[in-house]
Amino acid sequence: MPAAYEKYLVPVVFRPFAEDLAARAAALHPGRVLELAAGTGVLTSGLLAAAPSAEVTATDLNEAMVALGSTRAPGAVWRQADAQRLPFPDGGFDLVVCQFGVMFFPDRVEAYAEARRVLAPGGRFLFNTWGPLGTHAFQVALQAGLERAFPHDPPRFFPTVPHGYADPAVVAADLVTAGFTVEDEQELTLQGRAESTADLATGYLTGTPVRAAVEERGDGTAVRAAVIEEMTARLGPGPVTAPMTAYVFRAAA
Repeated sequence: MPAAYEKYLVPVVFRPFAEDLAARAAALHPGRVLELAAGTGVLTSGLLAAAPSAEVTATDLNEAMVALGSTRAPGAVWRQADAQRLPFPDGGFDLVVCQFGVMFFPDRVEAYAEARRVLAPGGRFLFNTWGPLGTHAFQVALQAGLERAFPHDPPRFFPTVPHGYADPAVVAADLVTAGFTVEDEQELTLQGRAESTADLATGYLTGTPVRAAVEERGDGTAVRAAVIEEMTARLGPGPVTAPMTAYVFRAAA
């Protein structure tokens, strides 16, 4: 799954926002950076390039992601870690960053409190989260394809998890509950560019948790064909460009 995620989804869906977040991080002139839910390291690589003097520690709960990420961004220190139980001392970092990971934390307030604990006084927490599903054209098309393939029981991962934390007021309230002061919150729409709609569908079906849901429900080949057909009808065969919207937060410890 990490390899498919890295090959098909990172360049199209995640790299544009990673470049934005890395630039925002570099503008804070950090010395010690902790990245949560680093995945295969697209933001990690951006941080190393944008803030070359910073010491970057990248973490992820998934050991396979850590293994692949450490080969993609070897300039960082990689650790397997649970964001809700970070294996780091108090006040050890001046910046904590997270790209599209907070939606996956079972207890977000607890994870935010941990981020605050490991930040030095005045340190910053910088992260992004997806907007509503309807603001991400690629994932709207994907979900329509899944509903076509499974009209009675479509996988609901994308509406409920990646796009299930899409109210900025809720996010800000969670940060305040965890002890942060919200300094900035912005809505950001960037363009994703895919060479092939079929490759994009393959990335979603094999490089995300939808993979398990599809395998549980039936014939993967038929599902892939139905999803590609629906996504192509909506987006074209490719190359295709489509808007994706996220919210970016910066909070102070």
